[in-house]
Amino acid sequence: MDLHTIRNYETWLTDPYFGEETRKELQEIKGNAKEIEDRFYKNLEFGTAGLRGIIGAGTNRMNIYTVRRVTQGLADHIKTQGKDAMAGGVVIAYDCRHFSKEFTQEAALVLAANGIKAYVFEDLRPTPELSFAVRQCKATAGIVITASHNPPDYNGYKVYWDDGAQINTFLATKIIDAIDQIPDFNTIKRIEQKEAEFYGLYHELGKEMDDLYIEEVKAQCLRPDLIKKEGKDFKVIFTPLHGTANLHIRQVLKEVGFEQVIVVPEQECPDPNFSTVKSPNPEEREAFALAIELAEKEGADLIIGTDPDGDRVGAVVKNKTGQYIVLTGNQTGALLIHYILDNLKDKNEIPVDGKIIKTIVTSEMGTKIAANYGVEMLNTLTGFKFIAEQIKGFESTGKGAFIFGYEESYGYLKGTYARDKDAVVAAMLICEMAASYREKDMNLYDGLLALYEEYGYFAEGLKSITLKGKEGLEKIQSIIEKLRSQPIKKVGDRKVLILEDYLLQQRKDMVTGKVETMMLPPSNVLKLKLEGNAWITLRPSGTEPKLKVYGAVQEKTLEESHKKLEEIIEYMLEVIK
Repeated sequence: MDLHTIRNYETWLTDPYFGEETRKELQEIKGNAKEIEDRFYKNLEFGTAGLRGIIGAGTNRMNIYTVRRVTQGLADHIKTQGKDAMAGGVVIAYDCRHFSKEFTQEAALVLAANGIKAYVFEDLRPTPELSFAVRQCKATAGIVITASHNPPDYNGYKVYWDDGAQINTFLATKIIDAIDQIPDFNTIKRIEQKEAEFYGLYHELGKEMDDLYIEEVKAQCLRPDLIKKEGKDFKVIFTPLHGTANLHIRQVLKEVGFEQVIVVPEQECPDPNFSTVKSPNPEEREAFALAIELAEKEGADLIIGTDPDGDRVGAVVKNKTGQYIVLTGNQTGALLIHYILDNLKDKNEIPVDGKIIKTIVTSEMGTKIAANYGVEMLNTLTGFKFIAEQIKGFESTGKGAFIFGYEESYGYLKGTYARDKDAVVAAMLICEMAASYREKDMNLYDGLLALYEEYGYFAEGLKSITLKGKEGLEKIQSIIEKLRSQPIKKVGDRKVLILEDYLLQQRKDMVTGKVETMMLPPSNVLKLKLEGNAWITLRPSGTEPKLKVYGAVQEKTLEESHKKLEEIIEYMLEVIK
């Protein structure tokens, strides 16, 4: 361990500012050099989704002290923006995780002590409602206390700005600089709730904000006539996976006309331990085990499930053999693009300058579908905040009309009422879309096969390598750096045609050697475009100790696509071992 790490540990162990429970926890790891190093060798950093880490004592952990410190940094930055920014205040929402409510209170009371008004939701709420509320309150910023789909021992802290989007890299840097200026924890300001309320610096948000948000969600419905016809007996199994989306999604589906929505009872109530699943992640089939069992019993038409903070949603349908399959984010995204554009076309409502936005690791199938309707697809870096930046750009320049935004990790948005992915609106649209296929004696899987037949058989996949701790972080960086400095020429039997280096902002033609500048912001991502409409992308996770390896291919059959996809991903995993 270096001296900095040792000093951090000793300070937390001896300074009376840190409570007795914290000192007791740190006494228990005395002598465990590896554990001490992991907890204290750095401060938690902002990634693609803000601050996220394991709950516990330490500078590299989520606890009331790191929450206070980050909030003081946020407050200090807001104060540099002037009195109007301070008066705008900060909206705070939280999910069902361990200490989410406590972290919310700490953040609110630090803001109040700095003369910044805090708008705090009275109970847990889905993340997209926070994005909406920031705009509705004309607030300067927003905070969500959540770790999304991470395991139960994690929590997090996501910061939003006045446009309702997560902070960009520039703002994150400014806030981190402000945090780094804090000399020690004892200088952090904090007052009690009664005092904050007395000075008008603490306000609760509740049903009134919910109602405004839900009306905006319902306004995105494309075919209320269809739901009126099909919704009476269209049976939906829904699981919120112990999270925040339960009440909002049930209310929206009921009010638009879906009368047969059955919630998985074992997963209905908030549970910080997510006790019925290994991971509360709608990308994983295991998370839907109870929902599939209930769907078999009820003869359901569709299964939907949301992650704990209610910004991502997965759909499950039967394939041709009667087996329930979890649609990938790319598949659901392609279906939604086709459904939305087809309905807008029927109404002659596709904007002349309409745009759909996706991330660089999301399938190109959506691009082909959009092009068929004369709509341009724009690409952004991974993270919905980059999609939100594009929406903001459309509004500020008057060029471009947002139709839909999505990413392969199950995040979707229609409408501009929020500036983050929204599982509530996506759940409604998926149910509506599934009902439209049932009207044709089809389900979503049948619809997907029809799109494959028309646009090509695309397959995409993701494998993650988990490398924990300081050594793991260094290993991830060394893998990326080696591929950057010594680029490979083939992936399996496919030549690398183009190397896109998003950190250097360069696109290199590996055949001619020609180098072009890319206009996206710098990010430590490498994308290899291969022969035969295939690609591989490597990206360190912004929220977990993982190196993510994405792959995509397009072949003549679905079976061949999946086979070739597995081959190129496995080859890449061998290369980076």
